[in-house]
Amino acid sequence: MAVIDIHPHVISDDEGLYPPAPLFGKRSDWSQERPCTVDTLIAAMDAAGVDKAAVVHSSTTYGFDNSYVVDACNAHPDRLIAVGSVDLLAPDAVATIRAWVDRGLAGLRVFTGGSTKEFDASELDDPRAYPGWELLGELGLTMCIQTGPVGLPAVRALAERFPQVPIILDHLGRPDVTDGPPYAAAESLWDLADLPSIHMKLTPRIMGDSTKGAATPETLFEEIVATFGAERLAWGSNFPTSPGTLAEIRATAEARLASLSATDREWIFGKTAQKLYPRLAG
Repeated sequence: MAVIDIHPHVISDDEGLYPPAPLFGKRSDWSQERPCTVDTLIAAMDAAGVDKAAVVHSSTTYGFDNSYVVDACNAHPDRLIAVGSVDLLAPDAVATIRAWVDRGLAGLRVFTGGSTKEFDASELDDPRAYPGWELLGELGLTMCIQTGPVGLPAVRALAERFPQVPIILDHLGRPDVTDGPPYAAAESLWDLADLPSIHMKLTPRIMGDSTKGAATPETLFEEIVATFGAERLAWGSNFPTSPGTLAEIRATAEARLASLSATDREWIFGKTAQKLYPRLAG
């Protein structure tokens, strides 16, 4: 069983060839302090025992220019696939998606906020984005969504309107789990369980939150598995955005999820990723 990471990033060390043009006009601190070329990522994967990865485009470095993530992944087609970002509200979004897919893009991501901007869910369930979502369904592509609890109603609306498009919530949708079991503060997240197209990405953020307040890794991750099923959960390292080596990040995830069954861990560390991104199954 391959170990697959569905949330590392890469940053080029050649700003002439790949000039930064961050979304929202502000570049993320991590992309300047902890740059990670594709060669750096491959070396980190080798050291961590990570076989393959779905590399997520850095919107806070390159905006909607997916050139580096595509070129980087195309250079390692046996190990990497590229997940990029497109302005779904643009009139030419459909043509733009097709063009990037022709260049090698294997999935898309909507970045509504994060390290450089508060979340704005208004662009999610917007009729101008619907043609792009329809194309994703036609092409069989998965969509990642970076949002917080404020965006979950829009995520539900999109999942109901486009059930054929697999959706992954980055960072588990950033729930508040510090209240501990039964984790009532995360009710808006649990309420998405009836939508089979919605999947959850388990990243260092939720690994850290699982030890805060009244939360424990055992109760939290068992609740998540009981609610969504392990086949809708996948591990993402957020490397190098999150501190630590990729090996350290993986080891922390393994420790936090140790109470789960071997079968559940197989889904989280590999099989779900292969379901969402079939090109990783080879």
